[in-house]
Amino acid sequence: MARKWWTLLAVSVATFMLLLDITVVNTALPSIEKDLGASFTDLQWVIDAYALSLAALVLIAGSLADRLGRRRVFAAGLAIFSVASGLAALSPDPTFLNVSRAIQGIGGAAMFAVSLALIAQEFPAGRERGSAMGVYGATIGVAVAIGPLVGGVLTDALGWESVFYLNVPIGIAAIAVTYAKLRESRDPTATKVDWPGVATFSAALFVLVLALLRGNDEGWGSTMIVSLLTAAAVLLGAFVAIERRAKEPMLPLALFKRPAFTGVQVAAFAVSGSMFALFLYITLYLQNYLGHSPFEAGLRYLPVTIMSFLVAPVAGALLSRVPARVMLSVGLVATGAGLLLMSGIHAGDDWTGLLPGFILAGAGVGLLNPVIADVALSVVPKEQSGMASGINDTFRQVGIAVGIAAWGALFLGRGASEVRDVASGSPAAVGSAPRRLVEAASSGNLDHVPASSAHAAREGFLAGMNEILLIGGLLALAGSVVALLLVREREIEREPMPEALPEPAPA
Repeated sequence: MARKWWTLLAVSVATFMLLLDITVVNTALPSIEKDLGASFTDLQWVIDAYALSLAALVLIAGSLADRLGRRRVFAAGLAIFSVASGLAALSPDPTFLNVSRAIQGIGGAAMFAVSLALIAQEFPAGRERGSAMGVYGATIGVAVAIGPLVGGVLTDALGWESVFYLNVPIGIAAIAVTYAKLRESRDPTATKVDWPGVATFSAALFVLVLALLRGNDEGWGSTMIVSLLTAAAVLLGAFVAIERRAKEPMLPLALFKRPAFTGVQVAAFAVSGSMFALFLYITLYLQNYLGHSPFEAGLRYLPVTIMSFLVAPVAGALLSRVPARVMLSVGLVATGAGLLLMSGIHAGDDWTGLLPGFILAGAGVGLLNPVIADVALSVVPKEQSGMASGINDTFRQVGIAVGIAAWGALFLGRGASEVRDVASGSPAAVGSAPRRLVEAASSGNLDHVPASSAHAAREGFLAGMNEILLIGGLLALAGSVVALLLVREREIEREPMPEALPEPAPA
């Protein structure tokens, strides 16, 4: 088999593994909660600790890969990810698990940052790269969608630890293929490591997510939350100032002067912050509200899986024929419309009420992934492919990390407000009781709650769920408008047409 196909195989397997770990955990969360005694916030951190590390470090990983060698950094990422997965499986408490997840994110950042660059160095721009991106996009779509099913099967059969043990043998095999078959490459003009930029960006993301996760507990007007939000704004401003003055910034702000580059980052943030971030809460609805087992909940994601799998290769084939902005916009519209269809859940509804939204959103995700991946690389010079890959992955992971925290804050806030209305005049409507009841409904722990309070808790859960699905759909639709306005074909590198052969000279 040719080296380029080995490269695509190794990258796809690694990408499948690290993205699977974002969603595979969802169906295992209730078991983790019971086994480790985790709180609602702990459950959010199980996913956010991973996504935050990815978001904060993927840019620096891309820069290091350009300097030290992309194959070397990719293999190091696989090793870190595999070791951290084993540690996560051995976790005795939520804190140990979340630290292990953060270390997983470090390895994932190295893998994610280099993945698109490795593909770009083997596949020329145009139709051939489009086909490769179609496979890559299908891998992303299937990994994200099938994760709950895999997590459900493993959790039911072997326990939640198995969702992490699974990565160890796959990681070892991927490392072997990487060293045996992949070509090493570097950027001869690679920049130095921008440590001040890394520090301020990572700190800004962490305090922002922490504020969103703690806002309902501490009060949004409390000194702690206001201080955290202020610190996030100051650190983000400092990051921008550092990047503007740095000779070799990790995030060259000049790239955002290209409308197409900005547009594709917005598209990546929009789909990740809407559909991907909402997987956590949809899973809580399927498993803890409707009472499905982990396996049953995973099965119900199959419509998303199938649609993503079917649409992604078609999207890859259309990349050289249909304007990218049209495909981005249509994909985000389908994703947003799917989320809007999922909203409006009532107490007596079954999971089939989500089915039309699952099908439409799955098609949108399948359409988006290969287009985002291709455009993110094709709007920058080839020698900056590592950095472009890192920036795109940063926007994806920031969308997931911030989305999970923001949706959780809105979910609990709206749900608690509904509980106060439904249980007005009873102890269930006083103080922090409404929020605790919504959290109990989210974790399926209403067995020992009085019937009237349990009813209010379930109504609060549905109110919060419907609100975040609605706003998530609007976020995707807003992203579609931005992508349509900013992305232009003239800024995207396309495979040049072959020149016509010269006419033979007359005899």
